[in-house]
Amino acid sequence: MSFFKRSKDPDKKGFIYSVNFALEGVVHTLRSERNMRVHFLLGFLALIAGVYFNLPAVEFMLLCFAVSFVLVSEMFNTAIEHVVDLVSEEYHPLAKLTKDIAAGAVFVSAVNAVIVGYMLVVKRADIIMDKAFFAVKKSSWHITLIALLVVVGIVLLVKVVRREEKLLRGGMPSGHTAVAFAIWSVISLLTMNVLVSILVLFLAILVARSRMIGGVHKLWEVIAGAILGALTALVIFQLLS
Repeated sequence: MSFFKRSKDPDKKGFIYSVNFALEGVVHTLRSERNMRVHFLLGFLALIAGVYFNLPAVEFMLLCFAVSFVLVSEMFNTAIEHVVDLVSEEYHPLAKLTKDIAAGAVFVSAVNAVIVGYMLVVKRADIIMDKAFFAVKKSSWHITLIALLVVVGIVLLVKVVRREEKLLRGGMPSGHTAVAFAIWSVISLLTMNVLVSILVLFLAILVARSRMIGGVHKLWEVIAGAILGALTALVIFQLLS
């Protein structure tokens, strides 16, 4: 049926456009489904906790899989609900059963995530809290990763709240600029070397300038991204080091 097909406009082809179509689906689910927003927030916090507690690689992969499983299940649930509503506008027992089964799949995935999270993070929190706290304070790698994750998370959150059409290209604030200036802040704090700090700052400015020259971002969007990235990284280092 033709109404299920996407536009064949040649300008809408390519990897970037495919990613944008996929992100439109993610954003729609985040905006329209309260449960998806809750799952996304809890999953994000769980991954931050996994990094904070220095989980081994295998255990962290299991945590990532559990979080992704919940989010994917919620997205499939939303897609199935839309398809059912499209096919049958009136109440039908089979339509209700289909939606119930899809919701049940989300419930099963959520229970699985809770069990995995408990086994990997919560259960060992009391045992390794002190050790992990000092390890994070002494580990620049962990603080850097947490800082960059928080910067990216805040940028995406702002774009979702502002209902930006594209999350990877354009909009306020500039994500590339935010990450570039966050890296500048991190390197400056870790090296305490003026020359290195100036060189990295120059590279961050080049990144911001390239976004403006390419017509992707306006000046105020780039400035907002630079301030967001630099200040967020600075706050994370103040809290964890």
